[in-house]
Amino acid sequence: MLLTESVDVPVSRRNARSRWRRFAAWRRNRPFVGGLLLAVSGVEMFFSGQLDIGHLRVQLGIEGLQATIIPIALLLLGVLAITMPAHHVFYGVLSLAVGLYALVGVNLGGFLLGTIIACVGGVLVVAWMTPEARAESKARRGSRQEAPTEESG
Repeated sequence: MLLTESVDVPVSRRNARSRWRRFAAWRRNRPFVGGLLLAVSGVEMFFSGQLDIGHLRVQLGIEGLQATIIPIALLLLGVLAITMPAHHVFYGVLSLAVGLYALVGVNLGGFLLGTIIACVGGVLVVAWMTPEARAESKARRGSRQEAPTEESG
């Protein structure tokens, strides 16, 4: 009965699996996590720079301009790192510099949380390797381990 009948997967579920597989393959070819962290840090810094505490508006910098420009720059760098992975080192180094400058320009870098997230994201974007470079690195490591060592006797 139930054990002998084949279970058909609905078409919508198959399409969802197919879409997820395509997204996972696309994501592997990009510094996705680092770019996502950069975008999140930009959003966090933007909202920390636009705080209203009662009748007190918390902003630092030249009339709050830095509190708007720096988060937008981090968000843009995160999106660019994901969409154009060929320039990941440039975007990562630039985001590290902007994230550290946010300590001065945006309410102590989004109360330190935004700066920490931006620095971690920037490091992940810089350290990301293309799948081809990863395979080449594994091959080099494997050839080094297989090389016989000479023992002096």
